[in-house]
Amino acid sequence: MTDTDFTMTIYIAAEPAAVWNAITGDEGSRAVMWGSVIRGDLVPGASYEYVGPGQDGDETVQVYGEVLQAEEPRLLQVTEHPGPTYRENHAELSSRLTWLIESADEGLTKLTCTNDEWSPGHPAREHTEQSWPLVLSSFKSFVETGRALPFPS
Repeated sequence: MTDTDFTMTIYIAAEPAAVWNAITGDEGSRAVMWGSVIRGDLVPGASYEYVGPGQDGDETVQVYGEVLQAEEPRLLQVTEHPGPTYRENHAELSSRLTWLIESADEGLTKLTCTNDEWSPGHPAREHTEQSWPLVLSSFKSFVETGRALPFPS
């Protein structure tokens, strides 16, 4: 790891399949990821987009990239680029996101999220230490209670 890597592990009172479904399914994604959902096949080599409300309306591409690894319900690894609306040089800006979902015990899942391999000067990097703990906590809340956390404005 380098000083630009972010890794956080949390435990969720649910089976791995429920955590996978919250991360990749429309309901969980929409609840936690600011109304965005994943579009595209989650298979290695495929393209995907997070699409949701934004500057271009309800179908704004927030983030896009390529699926590197996908092993339901255990592992999802993707590249990420900011949506074209947000950065003129979006194709040059990238990072890698890895969701590792492991059974920790019956009814308990260990979720490790790593955001690394940042391109030099990526403007989102400076917000990672604050944003990922909120997102991961919200996923935990959503899976355990059915409600995402209200994010501070």
